[in-house]
Amino acid sequence: MSPRLIRSLAEYRAACDAVRAGGERLGLVPTMGALHHAHQSLMRVARQHSQRVAVTIFVNPTQFGPNEDFERYPRDLSADLQACAAAGVDLVFAPERAEMYPAGEATRVNVAGLTDGLCGPFRPGHFTGVATVVAKLFAATGPCAAVFGRKDYQQLQVIQRLTRDLLLPVQIVEHPTERDPDGLATSSRNRYLSPAERGRALAIPRALSAVSERFAAGERDAARLTALLAAELGRAELSIEYAELAGARDLQRLTQGELQPAQAGAFVAARVGSTRLIDNVILGEDRAPLHPLERA
Repeated sequence: MSPRLIRSLAEYRAACDAVRAGGERLGLVPTMGALHHAHQSLMRVARQHSQRVAVTIFVNPTQFGPNEDFERYPRDLSADLQACAAAGVDLVFAPERAEMYPAGEATRVNVAGLTDGLCGPFRPGHFTGVATVVAKLFAATGPCAAVFGRKDYQQLQVIQRLTRDLLLPVQIVEHPTERDPDGLATSSRNRYLSPAERGRALAIPRALSAVSERFAAGERDAARLTALLAAELGRAELSIEYAELAGARDLQRLTQGELQPAQAGAFVAARVGSTRLIDNVILGEDRAPLHPLERA
């Protein structure tokens, strides 16, 4: 059964209210479209936490920098609706820009601290755009269970923080990083990669797997694990933006000291050709992206 497609904010808000008025819980999956199997996994998780599921599809202009891929970001609403139908979604909210950013709007949501490191310096204003549009979507949807993947780990922490700080009636549900069969973290941007570029990009899950396995084997020294991450990535033809260890909750860079399970993660952002990819693994909590035999 096809989901109900809604374009106006007023109609969407009324539809969400009607779900709750009927005694049912609403699950939410915010997206920018270009939906793939990882998005559908989020939709299925949302169903586990609710009786009805809403998906939002909006390519948010305020989270793209001037030299980023807003104009070429893939858009195919028809295919997205088919993906939602296959996952049993009930509502799809796909607004135009004027619905989300009305004329004269001048408000932005900034989450301090969590956005200082990792992707923050490389994408100025990005997380302000993310926090702003997510706050708007939560306000439009109302009480719900919102599902986010851990691939965008920094984004997830920002959303967790703004939800707590602004006292929003939203339960944030985390879902592990979904991966393609070759181990690359699933992303709408993977379609930009040529076969040769994709082969080079696999250095990212290989490097994260090496660090994860070394940690599982008992290595706890932050400096040695960071050096291993750099050495593994250095073998590939990648343009590395960052490759570092950071706290799993405060995202502050860790360069020395003893690490504890689930308290730190290895984080990578790199460009392969013109495509920017990110990935991460929380040490002692997430499984390695690749099995040892797959890294050989």
